Amino acid sequence: MTFINRTISFLGIAGILMSIITGCTKKNDPGSIPTVTTSDVKITSDSTATCGGTVTYDGGSPVTARGICLDTITLPALAGPHTINGTGTGTFTSNLNGLRTDIKYYARAYATNGNGTAYGQSTWFRILRRVPDSVADADGNIYHIAWIARKFWMMENLRVTHYRNGDAIAKVTVDNSWKVLTTGACCLYEDNASNITNYGYLYNWYALADNRGICPTGWHVPSVQEWNNLADSLGGANVAGGKMKSTGTIEGSTGLWYSPNTGGTNSSGFSGVPGGYRINYGTYYSMGNVGYYWSSSDTASLNAWNFILDANNGELNRNFNFKTNGFSVRCCKD
Repeated sequence: MTFINRTISFLGIAGILMSIITGCTKKNDPGSIPTVTTSDVKITSDSTATCGGTVTYDGGSPVTARGICLDTITLPALAGPHTINGTGTGTFTSNLNGLRTDIKYYARAYATNGNGTAYGQSTWFRILRRVPDSVADADGNIYHIAWIARKFWMMENLRVTHYRNGDAIAKVTVDNSWKVLTTGACCLYEDNASNITNYGYLYNWYALADNRGICPTGWHVPSVQEWNNLADSLGGANVAGGKMKSTGTIEGSTGLWYSPNTGGTNSSGFSGVPGGYRINYGTYYSMGNVGYYWSSSDTASLNAWNFILDANNGELNRNFNFKTNGFSVRCCKD
């Protein structure tokens, strides 16, 4: 780590949430260490902030160094990263650079004289990641975005009908044609155009595995590991599904799920919907009851992993199915 007068370069985190932690201020006794207080942190960009302090008493001996200690531990000290911001009493400000988002970070002022070093109170802060408002697919459809498990996820099911290069994804409605496919295809549940807005298209696995790409540029279909990470971040697979499902019920005219929509709080912002599925023989099932989502990970030549949300429980279940099935797709950012 490199330290320059008035500036600190530290790959840590800073932010807009703050709380005062127990610090250490000293009595104004002659011949003692100085008295110093820590000022508020001010966020100046996604990677920079300022913080300073005030040396109100020199302890009866000249203050030879002052600045900010910065670390990810509760009480940062001179043994760790710190700035140097002049000498003497009075107010000073430190520039904190090279910060990263989403990590709790602690700062406190210090002042040193011939009798030792005093510290001000410790304050914590965090720079929150800025979430993009939306992303567009190859057809120009717009999707809102949520930040979950340290990734950006689409909040709606994919409804694109072209690959990134402009080639059309085959729309296959005939059951006998659907079941023999080994190339990418999409369909609407029961061929009903009114289902596009709420549920998007259903895709066979070959469509998402096609190297022409069905997600927007810079996005991809999540792997099994990325789905597992999402579940872990929400408290585990046994409860993650409820936090991922949109709220309300069909019976109550408040949502898209059949009752009871167990655990459906959508606290994650994923906004999962019960788009149903199309089996490999072409028949459609269970709109309103389940949402099946592909992963990009296959298990063998005929199967690939998928994840399931269900009206009757709050789980995020994992299963593998024939690649010829039609499931919903969500994309996450690279």
